[in-house]
Amino acid sequence: MKLRAKHFLSFFLALLCVVWMIPTAGAERVETVDTVELALPCASAILMDAATGQVLYEQNADQALPPASVTKIMTLLLVMEAVDDGRIALTDLVTVSARAASMGGSQVFLKEGEQMSVEEMLKCVVIASANDCAVALAEFVSGSEEGFVRAMNERAAALGMKNTHFENTNGLDDTARNHVTSARDIAIMSRALISHEKILEYSGIWMDTVRDGTFGLTNTNRLVRFYPGCTGLKTGSTAKAKFCISATAERDGLSLICVIMAAETRDIRNAAASKLLDYGFATYAAYRAKGEETALAVRGGVSPLVRVGCEEFCAVVPKGKSGAVERTVELPEALQAPVAAGDTVGHVVYRLDGAEIGSTPLLACETVERIGFSTLFCRLLSQFLLI
Repeated sequence: MKLRAKHFLSFFLALLCVVWMIPTAGAERVETVDTVELALPCASAILMDAATGQVLYEQNADQALPPASVTKIMTLLLVMEAVDDGRIALTDLVTVSARAASMGGSQVFLKEGEQMSVEEMLKCVVIASANDCAVALAEFVSGSEEGFVRAMNERAAALGMKNTHFENTNGLDDTARNHVTSARDIAIMSRALISHEKILEYSGIWMDTVRDGTFGLTNTNRLVRFYPGCTGLKTGSTAKAKFCISATAERDGLSLICVIMAAETRDIRNAAASKLLDYGFATYAAYRAKGEETALAVRGGVSPLVRVGCEEFCAVVPKGKSGAVERTVELPEALQAPVAAGDTVGHVVYRLDGAEIGSTPLLACETVERIGFSTLFCRLLSQFLLI
């Protein structure tokens, strides 16, 4: 009898000490800005990794400047959020108001009372930078352009856009007094917008038609056609803002957002954006570690093990250095019950050349309650009888 009890106790303690630590993936990152000087021919610029928000290059990135039609990135973001929330649908028909039809500048010449679907209007805004469609969509979502602009500024604040103030939905600035944003803020809202993958379907189109094929659209972003890997996003130009762009591009799993503000000409703007994107793709690479699960011992729990896991970890590293990233799992040998689902129980830390580039929390995937005396007694008795 004593021998059986001793065997059972050894078995139970061995089971509790099982720790299976599989490297997993991330959430917290260290931002770095490269110190190279590109001397881009524009007032301000920034290069950001779309996956992580890591800034890879900046030049006067916090200077508040008029953005022209790059404003429409926020307009598009709010419309896409309304679609995702179910407040509107892509198939809904938008009736054009007199105010929307009166917009000048780039447009698709909407007529008062004309109806066009939300999806067609989105295409017109993304591809042809249609000011009239931007106002029509804003009125459809919020009831008025004024109400929509309030929502734009609220969303900008929520995103942490510290140097932004919107006065309209389309970026026309002839009468605007303080319609400004910064390169950093544009990159932030661009990153939020491209999380809605439908937008990239539109922004990557070079030429299309609306109104049953009777009206042609040509993308104002020439990089879509002439820069390898370009996926969008939005151009803008006025006499006050000069030439601006937020350009997105992807190569070999690395997705970049490049913002150029206040370049003197369209060609200078496009060349500066191309140069900045070239720099990013030549200098950096994407590092990814898949999210995985492992098991950790629990002392005094109704279950001897708890599943723990983490999300995918993403970071940007110097090109050619992905294979040198070291991953360290930091976990205790065991946890003490009770354990609640979602509890942080450890971390996976990623280092390159000895410097931490980010970490991710390991979270409990399930709840493990503390074992009661009666349950423990029954379990011990059952195991004892089986030996």
